[in-house]
Amino acid sequence: MNNDVIIKTNGLTKDYGKGRGIFDIDLEIRRGEVFGFVGTNGSGKTTTIRNMMGFIRPDSGTSAVNGLDSWSRSADIMKNVSYIPGEIAFPALKTGTEFLKTQAKYLGVTDFKYMNHIIELLQLDPTANLKRMSKGMKQKTAIVAALMGEKEVLVLDEPTTGLDPLMREAFLELIREEKQKGHTIFMSSHIFEEIEAVCDRVSMIKNGHIIDTTSLYDLRHPTTKNFIIEFEQPAQQKKFVEAAPFPAAATDANTCTVQCSVEQLDLLFNTLKNYQISYLREIHLSLQQQFMRAYKEGLTQNGNK
Repeated sequence: MNNDVIIKTNGLTKDYGKGRGIFDIDLEIRRGEVFGFVGTNGSGKTTTIRNMMGFIRPDSGTSAVNGLDSWSRSADIMKNVSYIPGEIAFPALKTGTEFLKTQAKYLGVTDFKYMNHIIELLQLDPTANLKRMSKGMKQKTAIVAALMGEKEVLVLDEPTTGLDPLMREAFLELIREEKQKGHTIFMSSHIFEEIEAVCDRVSMIKNGHIIDTTSLYDLRHPTTKNFIIEFEQPAQQKKFVEAAPFPAAATDANTCTVQCSVEQLDLLFNTLKNYQISYLREIHLSLQQQFMRAYKEGLTQNGNK
């Protein structure tokens, strides 16, 4: 495996029958990349991650982390990966403090500066009784336990589950810090805004199939621009739509949408000088809108429905 590819799956398949499972999953996560994995509940995100971590044996295909086969070298992978599971389960210890001390000993952590930084950022009281913690408190404790080891690879399955919006933002700040250290992060979520906020690339999964993989840079800096334009008179709109040197479509009597490349922007604005317009707005495509478009089209990474 290329040294710059930290996580790789090739044709990864786990078929539970009746259309459930994951099918022909091809992923490559590069060194230092924050890679998002989005999909609805039950789409295959957790199954993919559990195969990636070596907890499930695939029916076919391969998965590797740092060049190690996920199934046969799972124990070695765990030594070098910070992992937050989708479902949190704690050992029979009384307080969060006891659990974190046990985790620190297991990870060989002797400098608690970073652990305390995470605790402070997430506003966690680790002295609370584990059994009585809210879902959000348990999630914070799991985040501290996973990240305190400062490992170079992070695999995070729905890591913000149970966190309120303020704490989600605090967590995203942690992800930005990890990225600045050059760490590689694979993060699943069904919350598009948080993926869009921190990720470099994202794959979208539907019914166990990858339906799209996109660069967030391309989403933020599109080579094609879309606008909605409102004309003062219907006749002006009709004339523009018929004569426009790029795709334009009427949406009502006075309004139309138009699509042009970045190189055509000057041509668009110069053309509009010949019309009386009352409104012009650029349409920004969000990650969620792109996902919904791909979801409706339903194409897999192999071009199959």
